[in-house]
Amino acid sequence: MSRFRKALAWFAANAILIFARLVTAVHAKWLGSEPRDIQRVYFANHCSHGDFVLLWTVLPPALRRRTRPVAGADYWLRSSLRRFIGCDVFHSVLIERNVANRDSNPVAQMVEALDNGDSLIVFPEGTRNTGESRLLPFKSGLFHLASARADVQLVPVWINNLNRVLPKGEIIPVPLICSVSFGPPLELVGGESKNEFLARAEGSLLALAAAESGVNGGQS
Repeated sequence: MSRFRKALAWFAANAILIFARLVTAVHAKWLGSEPRDIQRVYFANHCSHGDFVLLWTVLPPALRRRTRPVAGADYWLRSSLRRFIGCDVFHSVLIERNVANRDSNPVAQMVEALDNGDSLIVFPEGTRNTGESRLLPFKSGLFHLASARADVQLVPVWINNLNRVLPKGEIIPVPLICSVSFGPPLELVGGESKNEFLARAEGSLLALAAAESGVNGGQS
């Protein structure tokens, strides 16, 4: 990447961070984990294209620099601007969601990023949840990632209210207060099946959502 492009990416990253904070007044709640400088996989609920931006925004700068979102290549490679934001600004691990077009294994891509020392932001539902249920069923990627690199912490993250700030199909955000809650780290237990682990991972996110609802008097 050229020096000019790096400078432009740095400027864009800070502009996005400031904009996200101004629109959402987002704040982090560390509920059972701490913002430690260790390698992690942050797994979160997914309601908006802005989810990973909000999570990334609330991380301390040292953690932010080494944390990469895992995102759909079909969306972030669709235009030059999206490619710049996805690749140059956020250094996303871009995966092909359409199996028919896939020429690399998404789990292998994520493992490679971990082996390079990065932390990841993943959305186990696999797509944005625009329905009434709090979570869609998890895809199996989180289990395979936990199996491949058991030494990397898995931290559940509940992103609250962003679906109301930027609903599907809208491009102008509505200013509302958002929060990002980080729960206790999760690890794969020896002998635990895929379904058992994914059910426990889903439960950890729903517990965070319930805690958030309690704080906000039932709003979510």
